[in-house]
Amino acid sequence: MILTAHQPVYLPWLGLFHKIALADMFCIFDIAQYQTKDYNNRNKIKTNAGPIWLSVPVESKDHFQKKICDIRIVNNGWNRKHLKSIQLAYQKAPFYKDHIGALEKILGTQFDYLTDLNTEILRFSLDALGIKIPIVKASDYDFSGYKSDLVLDMCVKLKARHYIFGAQGKNYADVASFEKNDIGVTFQDYVHPRYSQLHGEFEPYMSLIDLLFNVGPESFSVLMSGNISRVAHEGGD
Repeated sequence: MILTAHQPVYLPWLGLFHKIALADMFCIFDIAQYQTKDYNNRNKIKTNAGPIWLSVPVESKDHFQKKICDIRIVNNGWNRKHLKSIQLAYQKAPFYKDHIGALEKILGTQFDYLTDLNTEILRFSLDALGIKIPIVKASDYDFSGYKSDLVLDMCVKLKARHYIFGAQGKNYADVASFEKNDIGVTFQDYVHPRYSQLHGEFEPYMSLIDLLFNVGPESFSVLMSGNISRVAHEGGD
């Protein structure tokens, strides 16, 4: 079984879904420490004024000592503002009507915890891309260790035979320890594709919804283009 994992992030970018598409199971790693000014609670969309950040306000008390699964949202009307920004940015996109209804439903729901909001957005995104694999949450398990050892323990307890790290995994992964446990590793090196966008010159690293609204049913093919595929990955590419 091929496993990959990532912290729950708001309106994720394309690269996360490429990594998930290579795996048999995805673990929402919600036991990681919350990081301010990271992607746990924010991401970018492209507007007629250029890229802008959409940030979900969260309770700040002791948040540096909390796991992501314990971070609570400050429900002050942020969701209506985000939805309005998304509507204004993409209402003229070719596939706007295909996806705006699902986003309106999610952003029209009041979530108390950031992880729950991000999980719903993840499930919507995977469904839109046609990626169907089991999803588990790290907070439902008792993983132990630190950095590389924590990932290894997750792999052992979830019975993974191969693990896909993000590109930053090269900075901390103890590959030898994985090999000793007969677990192979891959480090993702995502090449961002270009595609037709609204609002001028192409801007990479936007939220996946930018791709969905602009490209629609071709979104999966576009995000995988120029990168290793599931078939190539299983073949050892």
